[in-house]
Amino acid sequence: MREPLRIAIVASSRYPIAQPFAGGLEAHVWHLTRALTLAGHEVTLFAGAGSDLPVESDRLRGELFEPSAAARSDVSMPPVEVLHDHHAYLSLMLSFTRNPDDFDVIHNHSLHYLPVAMGPAVDTPMVTTLHTPPTPWLESALALAPDTRCVAVSRHTAHAWSHVLGSIPVVHNGVQLDRWPIGTGGDDLAWFGRLVPEKGAHLAIEAARITGRRLRLAGPISDKTYFRDHVAPALGDRVSYEGHLHQHELARLVGSCGAALVTPVWDEPYGLVVAESLACGTPVAGFARGGIPEIVGDTAGMLVPGDDVVALAEAAEKAFTIDRREVRRRAEQHCSDIAMIDRYTDIYAELVADRERRGSGRLAGALSA
Repeated sequence: MREPLRIAIVASSRYPIAQPFAGGLEAHVWHLTRALTLAGHEVTLFAGAGSDLPVESDRLRGELFEPSAAARSDVSMPPVEVLHDHHAYLSLMLSFTRNPDDFDVIHNHSLHYLPVAMGPAVDTPMVTTLHTPPTPWLESALALAPDTRCVAVSRHTAHAWSHVLGSIPVVHNGVQLDRWPIGTGGDDLAWFGRLVPEKGAHLAIEAARITGRRLRLAGPISDKTYFRDHVAPALGDRVSYEGHLHQHELARLVGSCGAALVTPVWDEPYGLVVAESLACGTPVAGFARGGIPEIVGDTAGMLVPGDDVVALAEAAEKAFTIDRREVRRRAEQHCSDIAMIDRYTDIYAELVADRERRGSGRLAGALSA
């Protein structure tokens, strides 16, 4: 049994780690923070205002910067949200440099470049989880800080970053299985996630129409124009929008459906909705993009080439025949938060041990001088 650690988790400066979640990244950080706390670690969460976890939180918003009228009128003034993000992460990383003994380890989940760029200046060991393929600013920061300890959420994502980082370890996102109980299934199809073009709800609607089955949609309307133009016109008896649901409501919905459609039009770095669906025993019919095949495997769903709606409809019908107990077993073996926490705590322990060795080395050098 390892000693409890003081862990700082860095998340988004814009979104709270609270239900209903803004997206998969926020859901993942919620699960991770809760699991680490339940495991006895002292966790501080740096995130947007309003996080609903039983840990010290919301500190990332503590340094909200409002530019002066002169600064706002300058031609270089960026959108104010961009400036707020920059100032929040800058103040946070500077606080880490000034107080290196406040935490044993920092776990960075933000998509901002500053935590990575300033990481080498912080004495506290830090690990960054890469949740996305390369983005320009983050790639720039990692190119200048190649020794930054990183992990990827899937083999697909690790490969996407290999031109910058070489080989890095993979830690699949996990879900707390008892919060996603196996459901009884049913005759309907489910689709859940952020309602944005890249998640492809409109393709799920097309596939469901081909099957003749009812489709139940859930998730935040993150792109109102997309929802208005591509989702709302299809709503009716056969397609329903259930809302932006809290986790227990979403689990009940997914568990009551016979299959879940997963329809990204880009290469998903991981696909948390897949893990959540499998935990409910609900087979997946989806596009074989990004990290999704790693989660589904050979037993928990049917995958087809991206954008092939006819093939997806056929896959959905086949998914209904998959044994829900086998689907749940796949989740237990590959999507458990316990396995995720074990892997991350191994990494934390390595980082803490490395720091202690560096400290011992510096002390020995000073004594011999």
